[in-house]
Amino acid sequence: MKVAGMKKRYILAFLALFIFFYIHPVQGKSLDETVKTNLGTSNISVSIRDMESGKIVYEKNGDVGMKPASTLKLLTASSALHTLGEDFRFQTDVYLDGQIENGELIGNLYLKGQGDPTFQKKHFLQIADFFRLLGIHSIRGNLYGDDFYFDGEQLSPGIAKEDESYYYAARISALTMSPDDDYDAGTIIVHVKPTTIGEKPTIEFEPNDSGMIFVNEAKTVSSNERNTIEIIRKYRSNKIVISGNIPMGEPYKDWVTLYNPTVNTLIAFKKTLEEEGFVFYNTSIERKPVTENAVLVYSKPSQPLEDLVHPFLKLSNNSIADILVKTMGQKVYGEGNFESGLKVIRNYGEQLGLNMSDWQFEDGSGISHQNRTTANELTNLLVKVRSESFFPIFFESLPVGGEKDRTIGGSLRERFLEDHLKERIFAKTGHITGVYTLAGYVKANSGKTYAFAVMTQNQTRNKIHEIDKVVETIIEQF
Repeated sequence: MKVAGMKKRYILAFLALFIFFYIHPVQGKSLDETVKTNLGTSNISVSIRDMESGKIVYEKNGDVGMKPASTLKLLTASSALHTLGEDFRFQTDVYLDGQIENGELIGNLYLKGQGDPTFQKKHFLQIADFFRLLGIHSIRGNLYGDDFYFDGEQLSPGIAKEDESYYYAARISALTMSPDDDYDAGTIIVHVKPTTIGEKPTIEFEPNDSGMIFVNEAKTVSSNERNTIEIIRKYRSNKIVISGNIPMGEPYKDWVTLYNPTVNTLIAFKKTLEEEGFVFYNTSIERKPVTENAVLVYSKPSQPLEDLVHPFLKLSNNSIADILVKTMGQKVYGEGNFESGLKVIRNYGEQLGLNMSDWQFEDGSGISHQNRTTANELTNLLVKVRSESFFPIFFESLPVGGEKDRTIGGSLRERFLEDHLKERIFAKTGHITGVYTLAGYVKANSGKTYAFAVMTQNQTRNKIHEIDKVVETIIEQF
């Protein structure tokens, strides 16, 4: 009887084991087939980790170094939240020297920046209101910009010459401005509006005057013609050329980088005050540190970092990335440069338990083609950052698949739109030439949440659809 009972138990155990291995290889094989069919077998890297155990449950070339593109921002964001703190605020200060006599400042006006990417025209107006409270209506002196909180290297090493005009390659200054609440610091918005067929379109820009020179070579065409408008800032120049055709009924806008953010911000600030009725007498504009005898009269703080990390990750803001890198360098080492800031990030990664020998980066945005990491390291980061006190902020700042509201869906608002996929993918997108990546968290049909990373490079066509197919299979099979 004992022998028969033992045989029965062995048979049951064997059947259970058989069923387990019958079911689970199907999952792996199905995902393998999806990866191979959609992404191929080379120039790809895929990793999936169980969030509870941290163990890898699937990988394909998981330890192969790949270009992360903007998924690198996951490390930058977590480093900044850890180093600066979720309550950290950027600050822009206003100093005066001289004296006020009969409503006139006889002396100089200083704007001192500490990298605030949220500084914009509405804050210029607030400063104007404050000057009125001081009784100032004119300035007989110079306007200086103190941007020495950061070093003079305004472009990260990975930015190519041909990209310098575009918003994602904006120059970084400690005294800068943004045209709107996306906080693309160091840019302006150019509006092109059709007029009469055959005539030049109307050109408007935000803010109204920043010292940039605009050359209008564009033409208004009929509504059935193609929009070929191109807005480019000439290399190493403050000249912006608008060319091409704009059809009737199709106004167009685009973001263009400023050539000298510090000086451009000062010019825009002065112009705004003049529009508000302030008078400047023989005022020159230049970079200069605040002098010892100048008096701090006004400070404008940004919103806290816990709020700023939302547009940073959801909208993949490169300006904020590089500003955070330099700010971390300044806070930790007293040096507002890329080298010091990236050292802070590397040290944080080591502290978190990442294998930093698998990470190579020369910026915080992911724009450089020299950056490298592995899919396994991205999922390692995604699992380990969960233990940080700021994790709820980090998680809520990720783009949400299928959520049409851009402040929630961000760069995933047009992806995973099917009902069974909506609000199940929380991930950071990445794209530079030939590179498409996605890394974050996915809620599978089993009810479990997994960390995942899908990386492709050396691609000759868009791979977004194929990456999304892989993520959909993860949902179905895990």
